[in-house]
Amino acid sequence: MGALIGGIVAVVLGIWGLAVWFPLFVKGLQAAVPFFLLLGGIIAIAAGISDIKDRLEEQREKEKEKQGEAPQPAEGEKK
Repeated sequence: MGALIGGIVAVVLGIWGLAVWFPLFVKGLQAAVPFFLLLGGIIAIAAGISDIKDRLEEQREKEKEKQGEAPQPAEGEKK
């Protein structure tokens, strides 16, 4: 019951705050959106590079298996 009342109070205060400080809210969005786009882009680039490395490693392992060699354990794995 307390969470419901707290949620209602938070929504009412949030709507009131948006109405009163809407220009500041827009300025905050103008500052935050480019930052989060930059951050998301950096994360996407890192994920893409990691994916490419994984694919290359998988391809190397398949080529070794075709040649009859057993794949070597990765660093940190038990032999």
